[in-house]
Amino acid sequence: MGSALSFEFGRLASNRALFAGLLVLLLVCVLALLGPLFVDDALARVGATMPRQPPSAQHWLGTDGQGRDMLTVMLLALPQTLKIGLVAGLISLSVGVALGLVSGFAGGWIDNIIRVGSDVMMTIPGIAILVLIAANVRVMTVGLMAVIVATLSWMVATRAIRAQTLSLRERGYIQVARLNGTKGLKLIFVEVLPNLLPFIAASFVITVSQAMLATIGLEALGLGPQNELTLGMTIYWAQFYGAVIRGMWWWWLPPILAISLIFIGLMMTSIGMDSFVNKRLGGRS
Repeated sequence: MGSALSFEFGRLASNRALFAGLLVLLLVCVLALLGPLFVDDALARVGATMPRQPPSAQHWLGTDGQGRDMLTVMLLALPQTLKIGLVAGLISLSVGVALGLVSGFAGGWIDNIIRVGSDVMMTIPGIAILVLIAANVRVMTVGLMAVIVATLSWMVATRAIRAQTLSLRERGYIQVARLNGTKGLKLIFVEVLPNLLPFIAASFVITVSQAMLATIGLEALGLGPQNELTLGMTIYWAQFYGAVIRGMWWWWLPPILAISLIFIGLMMTSIGMDSFVNKRLGGRS
């Protein structure tokens, strides 16, 4: 057991894409956690400073058209954007894992209902539903935004976990456990779920990526939280007030670069996790 764990950790450590992706995400998370501690929230309020000021020693990223210090806005918006992605990812992953396990183990009509339901939901243009829901919400908040996005992000995790559960339930050690009297929830949590952890981790990265992409898409349309700072809403206000036409690159470029960095980290982590999971699957007897 110990040698097997050491082998797995050794393979994880040698996975350069995974290591680089996690390092990028770790740096982003540290900045999101510590950054707000070193700025004055008052500088992110409308009219706090002179508007449309280029980067200077006083305002490192300049000010926007509403007189807000862009560095302060960025450091306060980053954790909110990550919060939406993480909360939406956790909700959709939890639903996906639960439905995937039930579908894969129960089989029969239960499996048919869950499978057909997820397939139908995947054929519906999610962005259209998200726009319709978000446009009819009176007051949008970060938490509500995460829940709305999560409602259309659970299908991928459900399909992935269901497929792996169908494969695992036919393995020899599962049959032995059944012959020994292990069944029901104990069989799922003791024998199946531990072997699904790599797939669950990979699904989590994918769901977070999809949730953040959907969130930023809605925010770019102006359907995000109007009264809270997020990177997507910062881009929306920049284009709303014509920052590109006015040549105010310091207003729209920093949030785009921050979002790009997040997605680079998620993409590299996803590639690394996919490589690890596929090799692990291929190496199993």
